[in-house]
Amino acid sequence: MTTFRELHRPGTPLVMPNPWDVGTARVLATLGFAALATTSSGHAATLGKLDGEVGRDAAVAHGAELAAAVPVPVSADLENGFADDPAGVAATVEAAAATPLAGCSIEDRGPDGIYAADLAVERVAAAVAAAGGRLVLTARAEAFLLPDADLAEVIGRLQRFAEAGADVVYAPGLVRPADIAAVVSEVDAPVNVLLRPGGPSVAELADLGVARISVGGAFAFACLGALEKAAQGLLNGESPWWDDMTAGAKLARRAFGS
Repeated sequence: MTTFRELHRPGTPLVMPNPWDVGTARVLATLGFAALATTSSGHAATLGKLDGEVGRDAAVAHGAELAAAVPVPVSADLENGFADDPAGVAATVEAAAATPLAGCSIEDRGPDGIYAADLAVERVAAAVAAAGGRLVLTARAEAFLLPDADLAEVIGRLQRFAEAGADVVYAPGLVRPADIAAVVSEVDAPVNVLLRPGGPSVAELADLGVARISVGGAFAFACLGALEKAAQGLLNGESPWWDDMTAGAKLARRAFGS
């Protein structure tokens, strides 16, 4: 059986969407995706919260629930590990490693901003040690989600994360092909890229040597957008959702039937 780690092939990327509950996880697995990842923003939305408002226990339990519901590997978005200090990050990863999860990700940004480089590396090293080979550990550099990111500084962080033992590196917010190519060529680890509006397509990312592609909360919020359209139609006395409803009902029977 191919393991989650082996699915990360530079140039033949693992396309890994992000479900936000058991139902969407089962739908995406039924549609043929080889692995899935939770989305902190999508999960928070199911609880009527914004990203960053769900705690450690709930996030780990959510990931474990999805992993137990599908026959494909699931990686958990564990935000900043729900702690600033390396010991706290290790405790979060240890909790995740005790579940059916196949992987998890740890960010280098906390409530007060990006962590200093040395602390960020210490946090990744602690996460790697806690994972103990039981989880594929993705180390995230978050600077490109903020203004005025410096590519060289981000690459330097990702290099140090890889040296600390991270299995995959990830800098969400990268859009320019040249920047993505630089990360792929200069970091000795599989690279995950977040699909972004105006950014490279899946095929273009494959050509750049990317090993994994994810969508973050995009699917979750696309569904909320579809819900808003349907609801506005209802308020206006229209019924624009019937075709989508029919397709969705058929898909639910496929995904949820015994």
